[in-house]
Parts: sequence; structure tokens; C-alpha cells
Amino acid sequence: MHHEPIHALSMLARTVATVTRQAVVDRNQLDQLLEPRDGVVLERRTGEGRYEAAEGPFLHYARTVEVTPVDERDEAFRVSQTVDFRLALTWFGWMFVPLVRGHLGAIRQGNRRPWWSPVDRLDPVAANTLGSVMAMSFVVSYAASLLSQSMTFVAEDFGVSTTGQGIALATVRIDGFVALPLLALADRRGRRRMVMVTAVGTCVLSGLGALAPSMPALVGTQVLARGFATAASVTLLVAALEEMPRNNRAFAISLETMAAALGAGACIGLLFLADLFSWRLLYAVALLGLPLVRSIGRRFTETRRFQAPHVVASVAGHGRRLWLLGVAAVCLTVFSVPASQFQNEFLRDERGFSASRISLFIIATNVFGAIGIVVGGKLADLRGRRVVASTAVIGGVGGTVVMFLVAGWPMWAWSVIGAVVGAATVPSLGVYGPELFPTSLRGKANGVITGVARVGSVVGLVATGILADRFDAIGPALAILAIGPAIVAVLIFTAFPETAHQELEDLNPEDRPPPD
Repeated sequence: MHHEPIHALSMLARTVATVTRQAVVDRNQLDQLLEPRDGVVLERRTGEGRYEAAEGPFLHYARTVEVTPVDERDEAFRVSQTVDFRLALTWFGWMFVPLVRGHLGAIRQGNRRPWWSPVDRLDPVAANTLGSVMAMSFVVSYAASLLSQSMTFVAEDFGVSTTGQGIALATVRIDGFVALPLLALADRRGRRRMVMVTAVGTCVLSGLGALAPSMPALVGTQVLARGFATAASVTLLVAALEEMPRNNRAFAISLETMAAALGAGACIGLLFLADLFSWRLLYAVALLGLPLVRSIGRRFTETRRFQAPHVVASVAGHGRRLWLLGVAAVCLTVFSVPASQFQNEFLRDERGFSASRISLFIIATNVFGAIGIVVGGKLADLRGRRVVASTAVIGGVGGTVVMFLVAGWPMWAWSVIGAVVGAATVPSLGVYGPELFPTSLRGKANGVITGVARVGSVVGLVATGILADRFDAIGPALAILAIGPAIVAVLIFTAFPETAHQELEDLNPEDRPPPD
């Protein structure tokens, strides 16, 4: 309790900045400088040379321009501009402060928005929700990554074969069915409440894995932990999209995904503990997420769309969308899940990597995936979902298959290609689930899709384990399973609707407010 003021000041320091710039400008440049800006921030004039934010992702914003003539003909002027702001993007605002500081501090600035900004301007509430979602995703993602990242060490400790690993990883995929009732509750009780419940449950249940005496016991704890983590992840995604303007939904997913990747990366970065001490330490670390969840929850607000009056919709009438997304999820996860979860096994057994080298490979090759996530999200909002998603699926899967079939530096190169191109799938394809269902059905429908997707992941994990034992290599098994994503690419082109540039209420007329 005594540390809370210090923590609050620390968070404030990361989102507050003041920048002062001086320059000599001509009359035309001065006139442009004195006009209220309309870009990342929409300004309104409050006095001579003084401006505040009418719109923008700021809790505080003020710009002051002081002008001094340089010559008697008033053809040149010395200007001093000071911009003082505090971002409403909590927790992860430190990532954007340098970008925002450089942009807002510029003397000669047009109204064209920078490359890193979303298409639509965020308001403070949306920015705060996005920051809270990113922070909570970081915590949850660490716990959700534990079993897949530690499996090779757990299997060695418990004496489990590759086929046994596949069965264990397949068994834990029933977490989607654990998540379903929790997601249904999120549609009735609210996004924030269920995020708090599921995030706390994720940390506690993941920590119990450190005490597991056997593989079945570990799998039992992680089925529950991952069920809570899945419910938290889906609810966080829904909360972010419910607060976003119509042209920012893929952008929001890209940022949430990057935060989740950092959480998974933290798990990967700690793999050396499994080599030096024990894999159990990785599970114990999950308990450190509890104070973070408590602190994040204090700033996490309920979404405005959930609070607004909305009808209680039924699944009837939404069956086609549910089946379409469910089939696509099955076909995609039949490849993507085993490709991810058997990667450590592949690097350790087939390429002779140590735990430290595995961490280096995954971090060094997947860090570039951030490019694909950001660019893919921006393009999906600007150009549309379908062309970006289909291209990302084909390119990402192709690069990944080749990576499993080659060795040496080409393996590193193809891993980078697969990560960059495939990462664009996340914002461009992942946006469909929350977009295509009304508020009262959004959590439940996405829970059903998640549960159905587990069928594909179970089939893929078991098939990969069996085929890998038969071929004595994982690469050929994944090449066969790549048929699934190929089907997804065809479905995107032929059956998926284009949802870009539309409000959620346009996609789901049930949520439109009744006429006065």
C-alpha cells in the first residue's frame, strides 16, 4: 500500500513529456504553425498562441507558440514552441512517448498523420482501454506459453517420448471448453469483471504447475490454467475492439498481439532457468503476475459498448458466420499449433540446440514478426482484411515449412520470412471473430470458435507426433499438414466478408440504438 504513490508517479513519468523547439520561419510557415492542428491531435485555440486538445489520446495536452519578429519588414520570425502532454495509453505509453514527442514537437508540421499512428484518432477512454488490454495480455501470455515452451524439459524429466508429448499437448487443448462458460459470463457480467477473474485464475493455476509430481498432474493443472488464460485473452480482445473506432480494430489487435508476444518472449527468455535449475521455476514465476493484475485492474474500465443498451441476441441467425470462422480456425490450427509447440523439440533434437541457443533462435527470428504485425494491422485497416489475410497465410505457412526442412543459416532466414509474413495473419484474420457478432454474443461466439479450433490443434499435435516418429523428422509432417492453411486461404477469398471501414453496429444491426 505504501508503494502505490511511488508506482503511480513512475507510471505518470512514462507517459508525460514536454518538448520545446525554436526556429526561424517565414510568414507562410508562421501562419501554418499558428493554425490549430488536425492530426494525431485535434486542437482548439484557447488564446493567442495557445492550444489544447479537442480530440486525441491525451489526458493532458497544451501547445504554446511564442513569436518574435527578426527584422522590421516582418518577413522572418523567431518562434519558440512548447508542447506538454500526457498520453492516456497506460502501461505501454512509454513505447509511444518518443514517437509522439518527436511528432508533436516539430515546428514545420503538416496535418498528415505519421506512419505509426492509427487511421482514426483515439480518444482518452479508448487509449486507456488499449493500454490496459496490452498490459493484461502480457501477464496472461506468459502463463499461457509455459507448457509449450517447457515441454521438452518436462518430457526429459518425466521420461516422455515425442508421441507422449504430442498427446499431452493435445490433451491440454481442451482448455477451450473450460473457457467457454467463462466467456458466456463475460457477455452477461461485463468484460472487466471477467478479465480480472480469469487473469487471477491464470496466474494461480499456472503457479500450481511447479508442484506437479508427474506429467498427468502437470497437464491437469495447465488445462485449467490455459482455460482461464484463453477466456482472458478472448475477453481482452473483445474489450479492445469494442472501444475502437471503425478504422482502428486491426491496429488494436496488432498492439495487443505485440504485448502478448512480449509476455511469451519473457517465458522464452527465462528458459535458461530450466537448464541451470529446473523447469518448475518457470511456473513459479507466473505467481508474480498477481500484483500486476491488481494494479492493471485499477485502471481497466468497462467498455462503452457493453454499458450501452443492447438486445440479448441468440446464436440463431449467426450460424453461417460461426461455421465459417470455426472451419477456418480448425484448418489453420491443424498446422500453426504443432509448428509452434514442436519448434523447441525440433531445434533441440534435430539441430542440437541448447536451451540458451533455442531462446536466441526464437527471439532473434521472431522479433521481426513485430514488423508483420504492425504493417499487417495498418494495411488491414486501410486496404481491407481479405487480401492481407490470404497473403499472410500463404506466405507465413510456406516460410515456416521451409524452415523445418533446411539447416544452417537458411533455417534462420526462412524463420524470419515466415515470422514477418505470417504475423500479418493475426490482426487481419483475428479481427473477424469479435467483428461478426453482436455485443451480447461476442464472447460466447468467440468461445465456441476457440473450442472448435482446439479440434484442429489436437488433430495437428497428435498427427505431428505420429508422423514425426514415422519420418524421424518434424518437417515432413508439417509439410503434409500445410494443406489446412491452404484451405483457409481459399475460404478467405471466396466466403469471408470484407469488414474494414464499417462500424460494429453496421456489421451487427441488433446493436444499433433504437430510434428516438
